[in-house]
Amino acid sequence: MTSTQWLIFLFAIQIIHGLGTWKLYIKAGRKAWEAFIPFYNAVVLMKIINRPWWWTILLFVPIVNLIMLPVVWVETARSFGKNSATDTLLAVVLLGFYNFYLNYVADVKYIENRDLHPKTGLGDWVNSILFAIVAATIVHTYFIQPFTIPTSSLEKTLLVGDFLFVSKVHYGARTPMTTIATPMVHDTIPVAKVKSYIPKFELPYFRLPGFQKIKRNDIVVFNWPVDTMKNMRHTDKFYYKPIDKRTNYVKRCVGIPGDSLSLKDGYVYINGKPNDLPDRAKLQFSYDITFKRNLHPNDIMNLLSRYDITDGLGYGTTEGSYLIPAATDEAVARLKNHPEVASVVPLKNEDGVRDAGIFPSNVNYNWNNDYFGSLYIPEKGKTIELTLENLPLYKRIITAYEGHKLSVNGNQIIIDDQPTTSYTFAQDYYWMMGDNRHNSQDSRVWGFVPFDHVVGKPVFIWMSWENGKPRWERFFTTVGGSGKPTSYLIPFLVLLLGWFGFNKWRKRKKA
Repeated sequence: MTSTQWLIFLFAIQIIHGLGTWKLYIKAGRKAWEAFIPFYNAVVLMKIINRPWWWTILLFVPIVNLIMLPVVWVETARSFGKNSATDTLLAVVLLGFYNFYLNYVADVKYIENRDLHPKTGLGDWVNSILFAIVAATIVHTYFIQPFTIPTSSLEKTLLVGDFLFVSKVHYGARTPMTTIATPMVHDTIPVAKVKSYIPKFELPYFRLPGFQKIKRNDIVVFNWPVDTMKNMRHTDKFYYKPIDKRTNYVKRCVGIPGDSLSLKDGYVYINGKPNDLPDRAKLQFSYDITFKRNLHPNDIMNLLSRYDITDGLGYGTTEGSYLIPAATDEAVARLKNHPEVASVVPLKNEDGVRDAGIFPSNVNYNWNNDYFGSLYIPEKGKTIELTLENLPLYKRIITAYEGHKLSVNGNQIIIDDQPTTSYTFAQDYYWMMGDNRHNSQDSRVWGFVPFDHVVGKPVFIWMSWENGKPRWERFFTTVGGSGKPTSYLIPFLVLLLGWFGFNKWRKRKKA
């Protein structure tokens, strides 16, 4: 839905609310017109049902309002003496239209100072659960979101089995676009394996102000721009997902808006200079390794593990060799000196050999995983000359991300039915890559990541597991920073025990 359509929809809702409650407002000692004024009517209603004014804010927070609206419908009925289970059920099932019955048919009286406490233990339990969900949804949506590392694309920095806290506030929290969705669930409801959302009534993109911009080499969580996955096994190019329900990915941002990026021998160059990675980043490539004599695969794995090479072992590209899927330059340099090792050969593409699966998947671009570019990363408000030669690089931006109609007539580029030789970008774009360079599906495959797809910044590893066993040294470690990660698990436990002890002492003193 467009912004205009949403305004019309919200206006219609206010009229419906007014028509269904104006007599109730009068019975509560208010004016009839107060039931029709947008936003103000909600503030007045909170006074009528004897609830705090800030509930009004929750009524207009996407997802949270799906919980709050039924609560307000029930509270309205109870404010006029309708306390039975049947009244509660009708208030919820009829989506608030039960107010019309109270307004025009039922002989009700306003209860000004009604008891707000639940009448039963079940009611108290439901009340607590609902507001715990509301609080958790607000934190999850606007402040901190948990995230699990599913792949080894950032191996050595983030490991498979790491559980992260992702900050939404660093780059600015993005308000939900899908207005009808299950709270705190991404695209699929667990166990049931069904969609967690209804892809209708989408809100326009909006992001709250953040306190920092994405910096080069930041690790970023974002929605996969080309996601058409029905589930983790099946894809359909016609399967539509709203932006905020696309699969969450985590990569390193190696290129920011305005950069000119290229790859040479697998290494990133920015504006012609090698990208200077932070010390915690460990680039890895694939290698073929051969030995001076036949060794059992278990002996090989034990040998490799001494050099911190633990990402499996496969068949090599030549007879008698083995494939090392991922290893750092430092590990390989030490491994070559082992007396059992005959050779370690990097498995890299040659310059100028085209890989059809590499962006922009165009015959005029002989790019591959290791030799790529250069290309300009778009910056909001900047204008480029648009030609038939560079159009494949920016076609998806123009059509899919910025919503224009594009066609080519002979040598002429036409956007929104107007011939053009230039294009001005409407938002910032980023280039995201994994440190595990030969085992990462990243921007080299699907191109630019728009800023409206950015979710947040990983800041903390709160738990880490490998093969069902805890990696205690990674519990409560920071994602950023320099030097070896330090676990803050012990200080956290000390503070937690101190907090419980303080509360217990305070209760005893009060008693």
